[in-house]
This record gives sequence, C-alpha cells and structure tokens, in this order.
Amino acid sequence: MEKFSAYRIFEENGRGRGRLVEMTLDELDTGEVVIRSAYSSVNFKDALSGTGAGKIVRRYPCVGGIDCSGTVVSSSDSRFKAGDEVICTSYDLAMTHDGGYAGMVRVPADWVVPLPQGLTLFDAMAIGTAGYTSALAIQLLEHNGMAPGNGKVLVNGATGGCASIAIDMLAGLGYRVTAITGKAAEHDYLKRIGASEVLGREALAAATRPLEKGLWAAAFDSVGGEQLAALTRTMQQHGLIASFGNAGGIELHTTVLPFILRGVRLIGVDSAYTPMQIRRGVWQRLATDLKPQHLKHIVQTVTLDQLPGIFEKMLKQQSRGRIVVAIG
Repeated sequence: MEKFSAYRIFEENGRGRGRLVEMTLDELDTGEVVIRSAYSSVNFKDALSGTGAGKIVRRYPCVGGIDCSGTVVSSSDSRFKAGDEVICTSYDLAMTHDGGYAGMVRVPADWVVPLPQGLTLFDAMAIGTAGYTSALAIQLLEHNGMAPGNGKVLVNGATGGCASIAIDMLAGLGYRVTAITGKAAEHDYLKRIGASEVLGREALAAATRPLEKGLWAAAFDSVGGEQLAALTRTMQQHGLIASFGNAGGIELHTTVLPFILRGVRLIGVDSAYTPMQIRRGVWQRLATDLKPQHLKHIVQTVTLDQLPGIFEKMLKQQSRGRIVVAIG
C-alpha cells in the first residue's frame, strides 16, 4: 500500500506535539472522498495544535492541518469523481478528524467544495481558511449595510493571515482601509497590499472612555481582548465590527453605550461550520469579485518538515501574511 508523509500530532506529557511520520491510507479516518493533497496552509489554530500551546486537537493521534486542496482519487459519493479538483476547509479537520498535512486526505463528502473556476489549487490554499473567514466576514457586514461610501474601514492585527487577505479584498472593493499593527517595520507591506493608511496599536490604546470619537464605519478584528473593546468605543453611528480571532485575549470589557447610543453591531464570524450553500457562494466570490490581487506579496511557501519553525514564529508574532504548505 502506498505510503505518504504526514505531520501527525501525538499526545506527550498531557499536551499535543507534532512530528513528521509515514502513513498509509488505511490509517486515516474514514470518509467518502479520498483526496491527493497538493497544498495546505498554516493558520493560528494550526500553530496552537502543532505545538500544544492550545487545546485544539480533541483526539490523539491526529494529522494536523485545518485545510487542504487537491485532486480526488476516489469517491463513493456521486457528487465527486476521480480527477475533480477540490477544497476542504475547517469542520473537524485536525481536531477530531485527520487533517490536511498529509499526502492523502480522506474526508466526508459533505465537507468538500469543488474548486471554483478562476482559482488554482495553490490559490485556494493561499486564501485558505484564513481568507475564507475574511471573505465570510465581508459578506456578513455587507448584509448589515457596509458600503464603501460609509467611511473608513479598520483592519486590526493587520499583518496576520486573515487580516492581510481582508485588506487586499476590501481595497479591491473600493474601501478606504486603515490597518492597525504593532509591527513598525511592516507599514510598507500593508500599504503595498491595499491599506490607505497604517497606524500603530497606540491608536486603540488611547481609547479608554465609554465613548470616543467615532472613526470607523466598519472594523475587522482578529485580536480580541482590550483592542476589540477599544474598537467598540471608536465606531461611528451604526458602525459594524466583525470578530473572528482572539490572539490578544478572549475577555471583552466594554459598556453597553456603543450598542444602545450608536447602534454599533458586533458580529461574530464562525467559518468552521458554515452551511454548504453559503460556503460555496463565498468560494465563488473568492474566485471573482473578492479574489485577492496581491497574493505574491502576502504568501510564502514551506514544506511539511518546516512546520515546527513556522509554528514558533507565528506564536511569537514574527510571521506575516499567509503561509502555504506544499505537499504534493
């Protein structure tokens, strides 16, 4: 039986630790669709699980990688056939089901999305779970009235994967994007991918009163904690906030005043269990009007054996943009 490389996470001394191993198909979890993986990507969730820094994996051992793109090898579900190019992101990948960091991936058919025309398998993972999350956030805020003419849009934690793709997409739609980052050396990078202006974290740190001057028509936040609380205080009337991360903490300490006096709306973005009809629609947009235009500036490519070093850099906030893992 064919052997392939996989980055598998084992439980060691009560926490997860990943390492490169050889596997065969019969060692993978069950599913109707077998995919020869071409690419995966590195998300913050992957760094947490691969190092044991967060309790992401719920069953050991488990192949890491919360997304993948590749070509169907076999399928017992009539919706897919050998040779189809497909995407699989989130659901229970790399938590209770073997994930995308492997030469072969076997998943339930209900998790699989056909690769939209206009995207390559590489593009799909350059966007990946992070870019899909950002696109879903844009769509949710659009449904709530976000439009380019309403005012500036802030993107917090701007050098991260979700945020970098969000900046690119928002700029492509005609929004005036303000990027917030604590990395002074990355201002040129953020402007190159579409930010109109770049501010340091101190722009939010100064927002301490229950209501500050309204600055932003919309905001995209992957940080959480005190910075998200500051955003609630600095939104314009009827401002919209998309929350999809907690790199800065899970607690939210604010008041009800932004919500009852300004009508601010805080919208949570759960990309893991999006209904398939919406999921396919978002991926179609990622191949058309939301297709990122600056991936060459945002993406770097690594191999499976480089993952441990990449995880450490991500957790130390020393990485930027998107990281694609070349597998096939």
